[in-house]
Amino acid sequence: MFYTIEELVTQANQKFDGSISELMIATEIETSGRTRNEILALMSENLNVMLASINNGMTERTSRTGLTGGDALKLDSYIKNGKTLSDTTVLSAARNAMAVNESNAQMGLVCATPTAGSAGCIPAVLSTAIDKLQLTQTQQLDFLFTAGAFGLVIANNASISGAEGGCQAEVGSATAMASAALVMAAGGTPHQASQSCSFVIKNLLGLICDPVAGLVEVPCVKRNAMGASFALVAADMALAGIESRIPTDEVIQAMYQVGQAMPSAFRETAEGGLAATPTGKRLKTEIFG
Repeated sequence: MFYTIEELVTQANQKFDGSISELMIATEIETSGRTRNEILALMSENLNVMLASINNGMTERTSRTGLTGGDALKLDSYIKNGKTLSDTTVLSAARNAMAVNESNAQMGLVCATPTAGSAGCIPAVLSTAIDKLQLTQTQQLDFLFTAGAFGLVIANNASISGAEGGCQAEVGSATAMASAALVMAAGGTPHQASQSCSFVIKNLLGLICDPVAGLVEVPCVKRNAMGASFALVAADMALAGIESRIPTDEVIQAMYQVGQAMPSAFRETAEGGLAATPTGKRLKTEIFG
């Protein structure tokens, strides 16, 4: 069992030949009492739901509120037009993240990773890695176990709840998990994965949770898109050998402290930020009366 990122990196290197996914599987066996095959089967189900949610969200349908829907398809058409400014890999991740969250807004089935509001980041980055790195089924599952390992530490030492720590704790955590897993999938080391985790959280510190009308739609869908694209950049930075001057565990502790100091208006109450704008208030009235 590990409780910090430092312990995660050390144990993966010393006991599992640098495999964070194997460390996570062993931890799950120890804590849940399930067999390895049972754990792999459950994660396979999660994987299937994630990939299916991307396809389900790639439509022109709108949510029941009418706030969101169709943007993933718009970005898909833009990518296919061949005149993008950003790299198509980054844009594909952004597109897939929006697709998952638009599917969620349409009451579709998603895998909360780590929450429903941040469910797009990890599937988006994973699906992009599948295409970019030609990941096998086993490597796809390794990606998810690795992401889970980083998420476990973040949840235990800070938060993955927007109501408790703002959106830095939701999209921030999801992006950090995805980026760390991507580093490992690309052949990086546990230490490099920890650095990408640091880069993400450091640069999303203080991100508020301000859902318009209290719904996980605006600005959540587009925040997932930006998170997924940022995960790729952070992974590349880590793989390039760039280091965080602040240790990852201290970065996570800082996220916890920022979340505790954040006013309640910025923690999923829909009382501040975008939710409190004139348009945000008008949309709430139109939806709920």
